[in-house]
Amino acid sequence: MTKRLPVEPAPGPLEDYAQSFDDLFATLAQRQAFRRYLEGLLLPTERNKTLTALANTEPVVGAQRKEAQGLQWFLSESSWNPKELNRRRMELMLKDPKMAPNGSGVLVIDETGDRKDGNSTAHVGKQYLGGIGKIDNGVVSVSSLYAEERIYYPVEVEPYTPAHHFEGGKSDPAFRTKPQIALELVERALEMKIPFRAMVGDILYGEHRKLKEGLMHRQIPYVLALKPAHAWWHRVGEVGWVEGVALSSRWGGPEDPGEWVELERRFRDGHTEVWWALEARCAPYGPEKTSRLVVATTDPASLPHLTSWYLTTNLPTPGSKRAEHSELRAADLAEIVRLYSLRSWIEQSYKQVKNSLGWAHYQVRKDIAIRRHWQLVMSAFIFCWWACMESREVVGSPPIVVFNKRDETLPTLSEEAGREGKKGQTASCNGAGVAYGVEEGEELVRTVRTACALLEGVLGSAPAKGAAEVA
Repeated sequence: MTKRLPVEPAPGPLEDYAQSFDDLFATLAQRQAFRRYLEGLLLPTERNKTLTALANTEPVVGAQRKEAQGLQWFLSESSWNPKELNRRRMELMLKDPKMAPNGSGVLVIDETGDRKDGNSTAHVGKQYLGGIGKIDNGVVSVSSLYAEERIYYPVEVEPYTPAHHFEGGKSDPAFRTKPQIALELVERALEMKIPFRAMVGDILYGEHRKLKEGLMHRQIPYVLALKPAHAWWHRVGEVGWVEGVALSSRWGGPEDPGEWVELERRFRDGHTEVWWALEARCAPYGPEKTSRLVVATTDPASLPHLTSWYLTTNLPTPGSKRAEHSELRAADLAEIVRLYSLRSWIEQSYKQVKNSLGWAHYQVRKDIAIRRHWQLVMSAFIFCWWACMESREVVGSPPIVVFNKRDETLPTLSEEAGREGKKGQTASCNGAGVAYGVEEGEELVRTVRTACALLEGVLGSAPAKGAAEVA
């Protein structure tokens, strides 16, 4: 077998990281392009991460230069497999004790929409784009993210293809809805043996009945959001929607909370917030039913829109008869709120870092080229953790403290937080680690320093520190 020619090394720790993927690239040109692409993604965002910018050439005119043409070929025409790249990336995370999931985290499912002109790009169409908050022409992707108090990172991504791309429209066998893609991503996370306490999703997934049925059938724990107006069949005169159930629950103020349970949420920047949680009892939901309804809010009297959560979960209530026979580990109110609060990594850090790395800056049309670009962005994202962060155990305050437990038989938060979704499986729940940059030296060029800054700049208001115990 011919000996491989050496590549021009990437700067600093990026070279050590890139070498972990070298066997996935068949040619010297591919290995070189992999390094140059990651270098460009990690550079500051003075301009978009287009192919010409990544190659450090002029827009339009510079597209004909060999540097840009080489990256274009690497993205669109070369033979490497993006699925293999993703598998290797996750293997590195699972093997590294600093970044491996500890079982107390969640698998967050979320979608991203980015505007794209024209109608020739794969998966493009007029649809709601979360990136700009309105309906426009663009591409939507559904992704899975592992998140716990100390660390978070992308797992997989799949494009959503609008119905007009298929001959049979929505009835075409190849058409997949976003919830269908979400269920596939959850199953693939299980195949990769990623331990998580529950799958977490926003209203799009919480309102989808077939998705919840699919998760229940597979015995996959979930905590999903519902609309305040989410309703069910009910008799005239009865309360039949989730916000109405919360408003009808007795609330006499902090001194007379009724069934509301006081919680204190503690955040990474040190500030605390008092929240209240309710285990609702209504026709389709209850502590002994297969689905529970948990309301969490900062004010039970007015239920502010921005600080009120309406959550449904299939995790059993501690001490209930269902918990005795269920395959899933029980979770009290504090645990349910903790699990859903981990989704805030999406809004407070993940999207910002992902955009800084050029997630939507691709200027290619082929499906394979788009998938490869996304995988390269995710690889650059992981490098930020791999090279610049130290996840260490920190003895800190619990993220959610229960002040007025009504049932003293409930397990403590530390007992619940360290378990996975299913019975018989346990994992430790470590404290949180903050961002620490690597020590600078002659080889630590601007690329690596920027990788540190990308993560350090957004951790201040991130989810709370690791759980310790109930107060």
